[in-house]
Amino acid sequence: MSSVDYDAFRTEVKAFLANALSENLKEKIRLGLPMTKADHEEWHAILNDKGWLAVNWPVEYGGTGWDGMQRQIYEIEACLANAPRVVPFGLAMMGPILQKFGNDTQKAYFLPRILNGEHWWCQGYSEPGAGSDLASLKTKAVRDGDHYVVNGQKTWTTLAQHANWIFCLVRTDPNAKKQEGISFLLIDMTTPGVEVRPIELLDGDCEVNEVWFDNVRVPVENLIGEENEGWTYAKYLLTHERTNIAGVGFSNANLIALKAIAQKEQLNGQPLADNPRFAARMAEVEIDLMAMATTNLRTIAKVASGQAPGVESSMLKIKGTEIRQEIDDLTRRAVGPYAVPKSLDALAEGNNNEQIGPDYAASASVKYFNNRKLTIFGGSTEVQRSIISKSVLGL
Repeated sequence: MSSVDYDAFRTEVKAFLANALSENLKEKIRLGLPMTKADHEEWHAILNDKGWLAVNWPVEYGGTGWDGMQRQIYEIEACLANAPRVVPFGLAMMGPILQKFGNDTQKAYFLPRILNGEHWWCQGYSEPGAGSDLASLKTKAVRDGDHYVVNGQKTWTTLAQHANWIFCLVRTDPNAKKQEGISFLLIDMTTPGVEVRPIELLDGDCEVNEVWFDNVRVPVENLIGEENEGWTYAKYLLTHERTNIAGVGFSNANLIALKAIAQKEQLNGQPLADNPRFAARMAEVEIDLMAMATTNLRTIAKVASGQAPGVESSMLKIKGTEIRQEIDDLTRRAVGPYAVPKSLDALAEGNNNEQIGPDYAASASVKYFNNRKLTIFGGSTEVQRSIISKSVLGL
């Protein structure tokens, strides 16, 4: 039996969020406005000062040491309070990899710099010909004395424009089978030969990028684990990433917002929430969310006990992303013609154009279109179903 008083913990979390969050950050999240690097760094520093930044790290490395229930309570309350998402690449991905597979020197150097914000990480996995089929990657690293020389390209690299470090999968043995001959390298993005090229998305934002490597020299000491064993580390990282993508907190907060919108919007003179078909769709997604939250809690508890999440991460990835997309679709439908793409421009600082319709409608289409990617990145839904069929059903 846990000795944690979860009601008291929830009260503590709510009080902290109420006092620590600036109005600027809350409004940006509530309205769905883009976050700047300074916004992310502000919230990162606040959480680090509180000691609540690394919720998935053990205490020995500077983490909270929270159990699964505490982590889920915090995630949900943070989303309900309109707190910014903590950028996951250093804390939720690189941290667990270093703690599991890094050597003592790597842990001592990199982990504190993730916490204090000195290092901003991005993920160098996908390539133009290696997305869901990640093992087909072609970026190569050739050993040259005490360095690897890296050449190739990564794509869809989220927030690479802000990052100063990137963890990369590179091919170190071109003659090995696809999943073999891959190594896990940490690359300083200020190294000569690294170039970041932004990719403009439908909403005009450049959230993702191409990253090019032209004869980039990387010290051998930046290799994680053993050469040609990177696929093992990549799979471990992906299970953590997929669990994080499930987004119980996001869905919980967005569902509450959807219910409020459905009470305000009218259909035939009645609140949309009273329409049987719309109400049935909201009820269905809420039931799915409740079931997923239970599975998520079991998975978080497994991780907290020192185990890696297994096939549950694939289940959470599928269901969690489908739930988030369904809530986005229902929100867009609820606000009707006010869900106009790029209507966020009217809410941007310094823009004098009048916002048409309620402010909660401004981000409806932006979120809907942007989140179509949820069932693709981190391993597409089809790939996750294949993993489940092989691991659980033995097909």
